[in-house]
Amino acid sequence: MTRASLDKQPHEVASMFDRVAANYDLTNDVLSLGQDRVWRKEVARAVDARPGQKVLDLAAGTATSSLPFAATGAYVVPCDFSLGMLMEGKKRNSWLPLTAGDATKLPFKDDVFDTVTISFGLRNVQDTDAALRELYRVTKPGGQVVICEFSQPTWAPFRTVYTEYLMRALPPVARAVSSNPDAYVYLAESIREWPDQPGLAGLLQKAGWSKVAWRNLSGGIVALHRGTKA
Repeated sequence: MTRASLDKQPHEVASMFDRVAANYDLTNDVLSLGQDRVWRKEVARAVDARPGQKVLDLAAGTATSSLPFAATGAYVVPCDFSLGMLMEGKKRNSWLPLTAGDATKLPFKDDVFDTVTISFGLRNVQDTDAALRELYRVTKPGGQVVICEFSQPTWAPFRTVYTEYLMRALPPVARAVSSNPDAYVYLAESIREWPDQPGLAGLLQKAGWSKVAWRNLSGGIVALHRGTKA
C-alpha cells in the first residue's frame, strides 16, 4: 500500500507503522518542523484529564501522546493496532497499560471512558464511521471525544504552498530521517485525501456525537474536533 486512493487494509497499515516505530516520534518532529509538540499540548488542554478519570488514547503508537494525560493522575489506556509501535512504547513506558486493539472493534465494554481521544490516526482507519461509533460506544454518557487530525488550511494561497510541501518536500525529508520513507509518501497522500473540517464534523454527528465543534491549529493544517455523548 503506497497510495491513499487504495483501500486501507488494516494489516498493511499496521505493517507500515511497525516498520517506522523506532524513529516515528523523531521523524514526526522533523517533518512538522516541531509543530507536533504544539498540537499535542492543545490536545492535552482539550482533554483536560483529571485524577480518577479514565481516558482512552486511541492510535497512541509508542504512547508518547498518553504521557500528558497520565501526568494529571488520570488512568490512561494507550491503544494501537500496530504491535511494533506498542513494543517500542513498552520499552519507553512500561508502566502504562498499552493495549492492542482495532479502532473498529475496540476491546472494551460500553460506557467505560470519560474521554476518548485520537491524534493523527483516524485517517488511517479503514472504516472511519465504524471507528467513530466505537468511540461513542465506549464513552460514558456525558463524556467527550477529542480528535486531532490533519485538515485543510483555511487561507487558499497557503493551502497551495502546504500541498506542494506535502507532495514534493516531505518525501525527500522522510528519506533522510525515516527507516521507511515510502510510508510517509502514503501519509502525505492520506492527508490530502482526508475530509475538511466541516466534513469530519458531519461524520461525528452521523456517529451520534452532539455539540460537535472544531478549532483550527496552525492555520488549519490541523483541526481539533470535539463532541459529547448525550
